Amino acid sequence: MILTSIQDLSRYVNVHPNLKTAIDFLQNTDLGALTGEKIEVDGDKVFIKLANTKLLTPEDAKFEVHNKYLDIQIPLSASETFGWGNRKELKAPKGEFDEKKDLLFFADKPTTYVTVLPGECIIFFPEDAHAPLVGEGNIQKVIVKVAI
Repeated sequence: MILTSIQDLSRYVNVHPNLKTAIDFLQNTDLGALTGEKIEVDGDKVFIKLANTKLLTPEDAKFEVHNKYLDIQIPLSASETFGWGNRKELKAPKGEFDEKKDLLFFADKPTTYVTVLPGECIIFFPEDAHAPLVGEGNIQKVIVKVAI
């Protein structure tokens, strides 16, 4: 997991070529002006999902992992808290891994919580189990999916 500001994301361009593509897009785009539900940046290698949704209690937030994509999550309209846990320590999967959605939920509870403010972003790698959307009220946010 990496927590940083959008302007400092360029420090991480060498982590993966697809991450460089995502960072270049994020740093050269007015994120608040994006519309639609999904924006393709580089086909299925880098794409963006836009969300306008209600925030949840820690108990209602879904604890999830991905295999093929890392997430860059960026709150736009309000702060957002994320639960985090080490995937290797999880013991209670909820069902089978969904290959099409690149998604598996867990009944385990996060071990740590971190709050991300507008102007900041958080990157979750496949080893990072995360529970997004914790907070009160509604949020507009950007979720960048980066194939690794």
